[in-house]
Amino acid sequence: MSTQRFAGKVMVVTGAAQGIGRAVALRAAAEGSKVLFVDRAEFVSEVAAEAGGEETAGFVADLETYEGAASAMTFAVRKFGGVDILINGVGGAIRMRPFADFEPEQIDAEIRRSLMPTLYACHAVLPHLLKRGGGTIVNVSSNATRGIRRGPYSAAKGGVNAITQSLAMEYAEHNIRVVATAPGGTDAPPRRIPRNATGDSEQEKLWMGDAVKQVTESTFFKRYGSIDEQAAPILFLASDEASYITGTVLPVAGGDTG
Repeated sequence: MSTQRFAGKVMVVTGAAQGIGRAVALRAAAEGSKVLFVDRAEFVSEVAAEAGGEETAGFVADLETYEGAASAMTFAVRKFGGVDILINGVGGAIRMRPFADFEPEQIDAEIRRSLMPTLYACHAVLPHLLKRGGGTIVNVSSNATRGIRRGPYSAAKGGVNAITQSLAMEYAEHNIRVVATAPGGTDAPPRRIPRNATGDSEQEKLWMGDAVKQVTESTFFKRYGSIDEQAAPILFLASDEASYITGTVLPVAGGDTG
């Protein structure tokens, strides 16, 4: 495997301040890509600076709005001259509880968090990929499309899978590949910004424990994956090594296909 798979490429990574997105963006930069780290967390520029050099930049945007997604793509074009690869890494369950216990506004919030940023970013980047004559979109979905205590999140990620396959079919004639990974449970450092800003009640912690048990027992390995085990397949799919793969949602969950 070439250690400079992304030399000459421009990559936009959303959700790049923490977790899987951060690992993907830093590794892409190490493999030669110009990378725009996008996140609504103000410290995203600090993360981008970890890569060193002048070939990376941080950009603060709320990708739950279309304006945020469009502004990120516009900035990438202005900064680096175009976009070749988009990694959609924004998402994550805000709450875990039985579906009957979700309140309507909580359902809406889960969809805004885990579906709309991918929809918006895909739409915003397509004109730039078309102008470039091709490119790649990698969506980070989830194997939680089959899981407990996360019904609205599961529905959002099912939508991510659907838009992946739909766009892959529609834009193949334009030399644009659209693929996804479906991570399972992933060990990650403590988040600097929590997924649920209001905190979890004692009951919600118990419900989360139910989900953690289900996710762990559903894998063949009976363990969570690592950040590196998630970043590697994302970057493979983003690279020219995967040039004949499109429309695929790749489970990365220790045998649990979701």
